[in-house]
Amino acid sequence: MERIDKELKVDLGDRSYPIKIGRDFGSEIASFISESLKAGKQVGVLIDEGFFLSQNEFSKKIIASTPYLIIPSGEPSKSVDQLVRAWDFLASLKMDRGGLIFAVGGGVVGDLAGFVAATYLRGVSFHQIPTTLLAMVDSSVGGKTGINLQAGKNLIGSFHQPDCVWADLDLLSSLPVREFSAGMAEVVKYGMLGDKELFDQLVATEKPFSANSRDLPDLIHRCCSIKAKIVREDERELSGLLGGRALLNLGHTFGHAIEKVSGFGTYLHGEAVAIGLLCAFRLSQVLDKCQRNYEKDLVNLLELYKLPTKLRQPIKSDDLINAMYADKKVDRGMLRFVLMKEIGEAYCADGVDSESIKRVWSSVGAI
Repeated sequence: MERIDKELKVDLGDRSYPIKIGRDFGSEIASFISESLKAGKQVGVLIDEGFFLSQNEFSKKIIASTPYLIIPSGEPSKSVDQLVRAWDFLASLKMDRGGLIFAVGGGVVGDLAGFVAATYLRGVSFHQIPTTLLAMVDSSVGGKTGINLQAGKNLIGSFHQPDCVWADLDLLSSLPVREFSAGMAEVVKYGMLGDKELFDQLVATEKPFSANSRDLPDLIHRCCSIKAKIVREDERELSGLLGGRALLNLGHTFGHAIEKVSGFGTYLHGEAVAIGLLCAFRLSQVLDKCQRNYEKDLVNLLELYKLPTKLRQPIKSDDLINAMYADKKVDRGMLRFVLMKEIGEAYCADGVDSESIKRVWSSVGAI
C-alpha cells in the first residue's frame, strides 16, 4: 500500500487530475497498469535510461507485464528523432485511442511522452511519474508538452493534461546531487514569482534541502499548488502581458538562450534557469522596477545549492540575444520578459531596450 503524504487537484473541469505526493507508489502503479491491461487497454511505458538502470527494482515493477521504450537520458532526447521513435513504438503495440502511456523520468521524458500522447491518434491518455525534483515541482504539472528544434527550446509542442501525477519521493534517492540542485532552481522561481514567504523560508534555511528532508513533501506540494492555481486560471497561456501562465517563465527567456547557444545538455535546465533568475532580477533593477535589493539573498541561495550565477565560459551577448528572439515567448517581433516588482510579485513586459539586456548579460559573464 502506498503512503500519500500530500495530495492536491489540478482543477480543470472534466480534465481535472490528482497530484499524489508520497512514497512507495511502485506497487500501486503496477496494480493500476495490471487492471488497465485486464480491461483491454494497450499500455506503453516511456522510461528514462539513467533511471531505468539506477532504480531497477522500481522499473521492474512498472514494466513487469508492459511493453516499454527506453529513452536516452539528457536534453538531446527532446528531439524529432525520439518523437518518431516513440510513435513507431506505439504503432507497434497497435495502440488505439483507449490506450495509456506512462512517462517515467524527468522533464525530458515527461515533455516528450506528453507530446507523444497529445499527437498519437490525435490524443491518448498518459500518466506522469516524475523521477527528478525539477519534474515533481514543475514540468510534470500543467500539461506543457513538447520537443526542441535546433533553432530553440520547446518550439514544437501542445497542451495535453495527464490523467495523474505520481510524485514518489523514494525515486529521488538515486538522483545525483547536481540534478536535485537543478530542481531547487525551479523552487526558488516559485518563491520569486508568487510566494515571498517561501522565498524567505528558503533564504533562512541554513541546511539545504535534500532528498531525505522531512519537509520535502510540503515543499513540493507548495510549488505544485502555485502552479495548479496558475494553470487553472490560464491553462493555455493566453493572458499575454497580463501575466497568467507566462509568469511561470520567470528566468526562462535568459535560461533557454543559454541552453541553446552553449549546446543543449551543457547546462542542466535548472542550472540555466538559475542564471536566468538572476538576470531577470537584475533586469528588473536596471529598469527601476524592483526597488528593494534582494540580490545578495538570491545569489547566496543559488550558491547554497551550488547553482551557477555566472556563465561557465564566456558567450557573445549578441548570440544570446539572437537566441532569445527564437524563443516561443516573442510577440510581434518583441522580446517578452517576466520581471519583478518585488520578491513574490512578478509581471510581464515587452519593449525592453537592447542596451539594458546586454548590460544584464555582461553581468553574468557574456562578452
